[in-house]
Amino acid sequence: MSPRELTFHIFRYDPETPEVKPHTQTFKIPEEPAMTLFVALNKIRDEQDPTLKFDFVCRASICGSCGMLINGKASLACKTLTKDLPSDITLFPLPAFKLLGDLSVDTGTWFRDMSVRTESWIHTDKVFDETAQEEKMDDDLSLEIYEAERCIECGCCVGVCATANIRPNFIGATGINRVSRFMLDPRDKRDEQEYFEVVGNDDGIFGCVGLMACDDSCPIGVPLRGQLAYVRRKMAVAGWHRK
Repeated sequence: MSPRELTFHIFRYDPETPEVKPHTQTFKIPEEPAMTLFVALNKIRDEQDPTLKFDFVCRASICGSCGMLINGKASLACKTLTKDLPSDITLFPLPAFKLLGDLSVDTGTWFRDMSVRTESWIHTDKVFDETAQEEKMDDDLSLEIYEAERCIECGCCVGVCATANIRPNFIGATGINRVSRFMLDPRDKRDEQEYFEVVGNDDGIFGCVGLMACDDSCPIGVPLRGQLAYVRRKMAVAGWHRK
């Protein structure tokens, strides 16, 4: 049986050559067994167009670099098998991020800014003692923190977020998830009013309109719905008690 022919309609635009308008370009390749979109894109770039821009690093759904819109749904190219897709495949870059070219977007700058704005580090007055024994943590609590820590910063949840596509300063589900991680951590000594200063506004938890496209689109299954609900409850109470 001959292999299926795949037809790719890929968004093309280079911001450095604005005179060439955004458009889609069509490529055709034969499908291979266990082919992922990552493999397909490399095949297109190697054999048909070396100027095609897209991002990848690990090829194992760990680095989060290859997030894109695949037939309108945000996901990772390295995790998506072509056999699970129709023969016509349309690829666009993730919205909400700065476009570098074609399918490549600058998630790094966005996530660095989000980390600074959410103050993503342990806040404590305790002096670190490298000779002391490691502090023990309850197993169930450590698992709750781990669930939030599993975020690979791929940007899929941001790309599909209605608010993030309207408000460029919105920290998105990934930012709220980050705040949730530190709220849970007993080593972080910030109180609810201090967290309210960080996330209790329209660019934080109160900017979320509750469509939950983020939860539907997370390629590794971080429980964003639960994290958003947790932070919203905490900040609602903090706002009520605010002087």
